[in-house]
Amino acid sequence: MIKLSGQGVFLVNGTQIIEENSAEAATLISKEDAAKNTIAYGILEAHNTSGNMRNLQIKFDKLTSHDITFVGILQTARASGLEKFPIPYVLTNCHNSLCAVGGTINEDDHMFGLTCAKRYGGVYVPPHQAVIHQYAREMLAAGGKMILGSDSHTRYGALGTMAMGEGGPELVKQLLSRTYDIPMPGVVAVYLEGEPIKGVGPQDVAIAIIKAVFGNGYVNNKVMEFVGPGVKSLSADFRIGVDVMTTETTCLSSIWETDEKIQEFYEIHGRKGDYAELKPGAVAYYDGLVKVDLSKIRPMIAMPFHPSNAYTIDELNANLDDILADVEARAKVSLGENTNYSLRDKVRDGHLWVEQGIIAGCAGGGFENLCAAADIIRGRYIGSEAFTFSVYPASMPVYMELVRNGSAADFIQAGAVIKTAFCGPCFGAGDTPSNGALSIRHSTRNFPNREGSKLQSGQIASVALMDARSIAATAANAGKLTAATDFDVEYTGKKYHFDSKIYENRVFDSKGKADSSVEIQMGPNIKDWPAMSALTEDLILKVVSEIHDPVTTTDELIPSGETSSYRSNPLGLAEFTLSRKDPEYVGRAKAVRAAEEARRDGGAPEASLKELKQVYDIIGRKFESVDLAKTGIGSTIFAVKPGDGSAREQAASCQKVLGGWANIAFEYATKRYRSNLINWGMLPFVMEEGKLPFKNGDYILIPGIRKAVEEKAETIKAYVIAEEPREFKVTLGNLTDAEREIILKGCLINYYRD
Repeated sequence: MIKLSGQGVFLVNGTQIIEENSAEAATLISKEDAAKNTIAYGILEAHNTSGNMRNLQIKFDKLTSHDITFVGILQTARASGLEKFPIPYVLTNCHNSLCAVGGTINEDDHMFGLTCAKRYGGVYVPPHQAVIHQYAREMLAAGGKMILGSDSHTRYGALGTMAMGEGGPELVKQLLSRTYDIPMPGVVAVYLEGEPIKGVGPQDVAIAIIKAVFGNGYVNNKVMEFVGPGVKSLSADFRIGVDVMTTETTCLSSIWETDEKIQEFYEIHGRKGDYAELKPGAVAYYDGLVKVDLSKIRPMIAMPFHPSNAYTIDELNANLDDILADVEARAKVSLGENTNYSLRDKVRDGHLWVEQGIIAGCAGGGFENLCAAADIIRGRYIGSEAFTFSVYPASMPVYMELVRNGSAADFIQAGAVIKTAFCGPCFGAGDTPSNGALSIRHSTRNFPNREGSKLQSGQIASVALMDARSIAATAANAGKLTAATDFDVEYTGKKYHFDSKIYENRVFDSKGKADSSVEIQMGPNIKDWPAMSALTEDLILKVVSEIHDPVTTTDELIPSGETSSYRSNPLGLAEFTLSRKDPEYVGRAKAVRAAEEARRDGGAPEASLKELKQVYDIIGRKFESVDLAKTGIGSTIFAVKPGDGSAREQAASCQKVLGGWANIAFEYATKRYRSNLINWGMLPFVMEEGKLPFKNGDYILIPGIRKAVEEKAETIKAYVIAEEPREFKVTLGNLTDAEREIILKGCLINYYRD
C-alpha cells in the first residue's frame, strides 16, 4: 500500500524511480544538479531574496488569516509601524464565527478586521461565507506562487501553490516587508500509482500516508512533492483533500504536479490565467520517497487521539477489543491516569456504534466529498436515536451548488443538518457531542478536546477521523461503523459550477487600496500586548510544568474551542494556558511573573516568591559573578516534544505574557512552534534525551545566557539550584542572526520597534 525508501531517489521523466546508491544512478547527472529540478526548488528559488539557496529569505505573494489569529497579528504589526499591506492579505472569519459566547467579543473582532482591511488595503470575508482554505483555493491560489497563512493547514499544493502555515509573527514580518528565513528544506517525493477503488476518498489516502510517515518523522520539516502516474487518476477536489492533510505529517509544505484537471479547476473559478503547468525536470533528485499504490488503499479510520493512530475500518472491525483497549490505554497518557474513558462499551452485537457523524471544514466540506456522501445517504435515514449527522459546506458557493443539484435535499430528507461554512467542529467549538460519545469526522484533527469536551469538568468525548463517504455509510446505518466500500452506490459525479456573484456581493475587497482615514473599530476586549523586557545577562528559570507525553500538541498548550473567544486579549486568553493539561500551571507562572515584575521595579522578588530567598542565597554563595539585581526571573515548561498541531502563536505568547522565558524539550514537533517561541522572545532550549536533571518546581540558573546567545555558543551550561548545584547542558539549535536579535530584544515587537 505505502512504502518508504531508505535513501534518496532520482525520478526520471516523471515515472522511473532510481535509488541514489544504485549503479544506474551513476549514469545520471549529479544529485546536486538534479535536486534543482524538483517543482519545489523552482518555486523557492523564484521567491528567495537572499541570493543563496542554502539559506532562504522568502517573500510570499499573498497572506491569509482567520479570526482567531488576525487580531493579534494586526496589533503586533500596528505596534511595529504598519502603514499599508504590501501584498494581498485576506482576513476570513471562519473559526469564531458563532457570536454566542462571551458577549460581543467575537463580532467586535470581526469589525476590527473589516476596518483594518479598509484602512490598510486588504480583503475581508464575513462570517459563514467560507472557511479560510476554501476561499484561498477558490480566489487566491495560483500556479508557481507562494502563500503564507496563520493556520497550520495552509496547504494549496494541489493547485500548484506552495503554501505554509506559520505563527502570526511570521506574517507580521511579511506585512513589514521582511522575509521568511529558513534553511533550504529537503524535498520528498510522494509517488502515486494506480487509482482509488470505488468508495475510497481523499481522507482514506491521507490517513494512510500520515500513518506511514508521522511516527518516524520521515517528512518532518520537508516539502512533500506529489508526482507519478497516479496523480492523473485523481480529481482536483480529491487532490485537495489529500493535500490539506499533509500538515498532519509535520511536513513544511507540499506541492503537486499539475495537469488539465487543475487547469479546469481554475477555469471553473474564472481564473484561467492563474494556472501553470508544473512538473519535475527530466531528472529530479528527492531526499526520500513515499510510494503509494492508490488501488490498495482501503477505507481508513484514525482512532483517538492522533491522525496517525490509524487502521483500515475492516481491520478495526476484525480486532475491536484489542484496538479499543489500546485506545483506552492511550487515553490514560493523554487525559490522565484517573480519567474514566471507555470505548469498548460502544460495541454491541460485535459492531462499534458511534454517536455522531460530521463532514466539515477545509478537509471534508468540499463539493465532491459532500456530493458523494449525498449519493450514499440518498433514500436512507439516520434514525431517531442518539446518532446525529451534520455537514458543513466549505463555502457559500459550494453550499449553493448543493442546493441547486439536489444534494442538500438528500441530506435533509435523511435527517442530516446542513450548516454554514465554519471550522468549529475541527477545533472544538461546534457540534460538541455528549459526554462519553465517540464522533466520526471528516476534519483535520482528532487530538484530545478537539471535539469540545472539558476534561476539568469531567466531560470527555473523542473523535475518530474518517472519509466523508464512510461517514455517510455509517450514518445510513444509524451509527454502526461502516466502510463506504460496503455500500453498492452509483456515484452521480455531479459537475461543479462556481457562482462568483456570491463573493462579489458580500466580500469586501479593497483591491489593494489603503484608506488611512478609516478609524479602526476597537472592541472592549481587544487589548494591546503587555510590555516585554529584553533578555538579561543571567537568567533564573522556575520549572512550572513537566509534561512527559510523547508529543504535546498546541491544543494542550492553549486549548481551542470557546477559549479562543479571548484571542484578542493576551492576558485574558493566557488564563487558559495548559488548563486541560496542567490546571496548576497558570498560578505557578503568575507567581514567577510577579517576582520578576518586583525585580524590574526595584523591589524584592522574594517578597512575591518566598522560596527565592533560599535560591538567591545559594546563587550568591556559589556564583559570585552573577548580579542578582540584574538577573531576570522567568518560568519554563519541560515537554518531551512540544508543538504538534496548530500554528496559533498563542501556544507560545500565552506562556510569554505569564512570564515564560523558555521551553526545554528533547525536540520540537514542528518548525512553526519553535519559531513562535523565538518570535515571542522565548529561548527554545533542547537537551539530550534521557533522565531529567530537574523536576517540576526546581529553579535553574543559566549564567551568561545573553552572552551565549550573542556569541552563538554551541552549548550552554545550566545549573539546577540546590545546596550543591547540578550542572547540565542545553543547546539552542540553529538560529539566524535575526532570530538571535529577537530573543535578545525580548520579542518581535521590541525588535521592530527598536
